[in-house]
Amino acid sequence: MGARIEADLAGEATPAQLSEMRECLREVPVAEALAGLRFARRRWESKDAGTLRVGRRGVVRREVTSVTPEQARWRLENWRLMVANYRRRGYSYPTISRIKKGLAGVAGG
Repeated sequence: MGARIEADLAGEATPAQLSEMRECLREVPVAEALAGLRFARRRWESKDAGTLRVGRRGVVRREVTSVTPEQARWRLENWRLMVANYRRRGYSYPTISRIKKGLAGVAGG
């Protein structure tokens, strides 16, 4: 029950790349392939626009710039709670340490 699709690619593709794409699309369910393509397109659009924030710096910037000085002080006063919360989100201890440093700067101390 295979369907054939035809696609215009944004750039040149080697025969090996086309073969790999064909193999991936053959093995992966359509819903999963579409989800991956949507993710890739949004990531490419963000990267192209210069707004892609990945890695530690993006995480720290997002956590620090989104809080008011009062919220930063509360987070520092309840730091054990915040560490548990950040660990649940999957942040590493060096990242958490950098967040704490940024929050101290926002809190004014």
